[in-house]
Amino acid sequence: MKTPWWFMHKTPLAIILLPVSWVYYLFSRIVYWFRGLRAYKSRRTVICVGNILAGGVGKTPVVREIATYLDAPVVMRGYKKSAKTGNIGDEASMLSRAGLIVHTGDRKSNLVLLDKQSKQKSPIVMDDGLQNPTVEKDVSILVFDESIGYGNGFLLPAGPLREPKKHAARADAIIIIKSKKPRKNFTVPAGIPVFYAKNQTVSPYDENERLVAFSGIGYPKKFFRSLSNVVATRAFADHYQYTDDDIEKLIALAHKKGAKLITTEKDWVRLPEKYRNKIKYARLDTNIDNLFWNWLGEKIK
Repeated sequence: MKTPWWFMHKTPLAIILLPVSWVYYLFSRIVYWFRGLRAYKSRRTVICVGNILAGGVGKTPVVREIATYLDAPVVMRGYKKSAKTGNIGDEASMLSRAGLIVHTGDRKSNLVLLDKQSKQKSPIVMDDGLQNPTVEKDVSILVFDESIGYGNGFLLPAGPLREPKKHAARADAIIIIKSKKPRKNFTVPAGIPVFYAKNQTVSPYDENERLVAFSGIGYPKKFFRSLSNVVATRAFADHYQYTDDDIEKLIALAHKKGAKLITTEKDWVRLPEKYRNKIKYARLDTNIDNLFWNWLGEKIK
């Protein structure tokens, strides 16, 4: 689904949904406690990279950078598996395209499998899962987007938070993705190492090319704002599975505007294969502060 518009603002609708969010959170904590009774401890170091918001903070590029740096396999749920993404999900497909070994499905089962089948002792990176109590984490890294912060600060479904803001304090470190328009009053708990990352969207077109941008990610406006000379945009639901009809309509729109179609890599892997050579994606480069790599090296020794 598309990210609800009220997630970023304390609207009357968000206020009305507050009692529902309290009930939802209470139920989730009960389930969390019972699931954690039989948590699995891997013999390899498990580095969990997650968030406390419901998607859209730029976590997957951070996972890619950490897994690449450590030459580590990735375990992840593989959300929205489909034939278009090789039945592993768009994020997993994107990580695989970067040359990483990715295991999708139940994270605990994959960790058990890796422990049994491999004698390697290198770390394993877990994409998301801070709210998954079935696996013990050795290092927990929380990712925030400076332009989103905590959204409206409310719990689901009144806001984007999976758990209260104060729970950010249980992370071992926090990575904040810098923004030209940081959210006001966004602060993180004191006493936790904080590192910064910078995203750069690299378009395959020159800045004078007219573009029609489309995307189905958590906050598509972030992608649209990162491009130059955009004459039209189309936003779809997060993890949206594009159909031939969708793409034909986008091609017609681009033709009408005298523009080229462009999307994100995460969207590109969900396109029907016959259109992939006709549509280009903008590469997202993530650069994490060098101090983070020093900290991580010491942490996993």
